[in-house]
Amino acid sequence: MPDRRNHLDPTAVALIVVCCLLWGLQQVVVKATLPALPPLLQAGARSAIAVLMLWAWAAAKGIPLFGRDGTLAAGVAAGVLFAAEFTCIYAALPLTNASRVVVFIYIAPFVVALGLPRFVPSEKLTAPQIFGLVCAFAALAYAFQEALTLPTRRQLIGDTLAVAAAVLWGATTLVVRATRLSFASPEKTLFYQLTVSTPLLFGAAFAAGEAWPATGLSASTWASLAYQSVVVAFASYLAWFWLLRHYPATRVSAFSFLTPMFGLVFGALVLGEAISMRLVVALVFIALGIWLVNRKPRIGVESKSRSAI
Repeated sequence: MPDRRNHLDPTAVALIVVCCLLWGLQQVVVKATLPALPPLLQAGARSAIAVLMLWAWAAAKGIPLFGRDGTLAAGVAAGVLFAAEFTCIYAALPLTNASRVVVFIYIAPFVVALGLPRFVPSEKLTAPQIFGLVCAFAALAYAFQEALTLPTRRQLIGDTLAVAAAVLWGATTLVVRATRLSFASPEKTLFYQLTVSTPLLFGAAFAAGEAWPATGLSASTWASLAYQSVVVAFASYLAWFWLLRHYPATRVSAFSFLTPMFGLVFGALVLGEAISMRLVVALVFIALGIWLVNRKPRIGVESKSRSAI
């Protein structure tokens, strides 16, 4: 039985912020690597390398990955949802602006906030916490305001795929938190996700006509894959599943609004992209929204929430 905690402590907050920072940098790394390696192949290679690392890690730590514990169906579902999410994201990018994809995919925390309490009553958010989510999402939309014009028909298809990716991302969190996977080790949960998604992502890359470069990969491309595989898909995802196992998923998910903000910051630092006062304002209101979501409720509300666990 995992040690469930009702609120995020400083260790959890620090770990979540580091994860979001790493994912924000990954957005820039993926973008910079696209001329050398297509996106779905990047995602498939990332998962393939990460699953080998995870296998070695579990073996060294004596963590079982293949024992029968009733998690197979949920684990396969989580892997399929993960692969489908990234396929939708990469299918959306040629059809609509990347900024629009960023905004729409962060509907995912709402999917978690609205769906998870149906299975785990203790995850229910109060009205001020829901307002915090809305505040953070509105700040994100404000940061990417220039891209949010009325869509063309082509953009509308891309936007729909981005929303589908958000629903799939949220659904993955629901599966991890509301099934027997919530009692599995973070290593086993991640192993399911990576093992199932790897062939699906490579299959999607083949179907999309992506091809591995005939001349091989440069040192910088291998460095990009190393970062995406070792730091992101292995280390940060393992930390994320540990957080979902021990802390309220609705509150953990709220921090994900920081990821695109970090992406903008790293885009400015690494790629020389413009940064504006709008970003600073958006970061302030995202922080406010996250604070509202994670603010401790009144004693009476907290007691009622604990009785529902």
